Amino acid sequence: MVTSTESPLSRLPDPLLRWYRVNARDLPWRRTDSPYPIWVSEIMLQQTRVVAVLGYYGRFLAAFPTVRALAGASEDHLFKLWEGLGYYSRARNLQKAARIITERLGGVFPRTYKDLIALPGIGDYTASAIASAAFGQREAAVDGNVLRVFTRLTDCHRDITDLKVRRAVREQVGTVMPRAADDIRIFNQATMELGATVCVPGGPPKCGLCPARDFCLGRIRQTASALPVKAPKKERKIEEKTVFLLQREDGRIALKKRPGSGLLAGLWEFPNVSGTLDGGAGQELLSHWGLTPRDWRKRLTAKHIFTHVEWHMTGYSLLVSGAGTENFFWAGSADLDKIAVPSAFAKYLAEARSLLDAPPD
Repeated sequence: MVTSTESPLSRLPDPLLRWYRVNARDLPWRRTDSPYPIWVSEIMLQQTRVVAVLGYYGRFLAAFPTVRALAGASEDHLFKLWEGLGYYSRARNLQKAARIITERLGGVFPRTYKDLIALPGIGDYTASAIASAAFGQREAAVDGNVLRVFTRLTDCHRDITDLKVRRAVREQVGTVMPRAADDIRIFNQATMELGATVCVPGGPPKCGLCPARDFCLGRIRQTASALPVKAPKKERKIEEKTVFLLQREDGRIALKKRPGSGLLAGLWEFPNVSGTLDGGAGQELLSHWGLTPRDWRKRLTAKHIFTHVEWHMTGYSLLVSGAGTENFFWAGSADLDKIAVPSAFAKYLAEARSLLDAPPD
């Protein structure tokens, strides 16, 4: 019999698991205990909402149904299937890890936290999530949802952006994890589900629906809405850019590849430079690129927010003649269906598609 002297965290597992088995969302990666699809889902879900991932997940696994298929994919095909999800380094690390599993581990997926965390792109949370959901190992997976549940449940006012605090939470959650394999497989998912659907961010928790409402200190002490505590984020750096949407008279549009390292590494983009250029400076740059403007069609402004930087873009849509520089790739409509252009350039990509789809004059 549970007594009132027990900690709220130790009282969580049984009611949480009962609640989860009745209320969990039916998500495709929850219908399997195979490590590969679970891994893919966990990487896709990093910094991305579930509703955004659902379509990508099915298409990705249809194209790359096995670790070996992912390892052998071309980079352009991989990035095209990832197009719009953002944080493309996740896709690159997925493939790096798939190649390690295929080439060094004989295609056998690592089973332990220690071996999983050694793979590219797999950190503490992801290694724990895979080890528990796929292999039934008692590893606590602590993400933002779990931190929110924990701090409200225990009325913890420590800064959850502090790595020491996150480690302490992981250790404490690990001590109350169930021991039966079937329960272990869903415990982390259940805690995350509670944080995503009941103990929600950006608003008051739905305490009336919570399986922990009778012993949650945050609800009892009326502090839940003020938790978790986070240090203020640093202001994002603002970068000005000038983007050129260049179409030749044969209809093709200029793209170029970004460098192999850094932000959006290896992806395709429209030619651009730092700073905000006016028409005169833009014309000088076009001449440097070996292009002659025939028609300045439109000015297009856009903004894109990354985690630590914000791009403010001024764009020009032009009809040009000339070959351009050697690193330009002149793309047709079919090419845009095969290569990935990051969502930072979504406005320019939409305009490019409309130009390519327009009937000839």
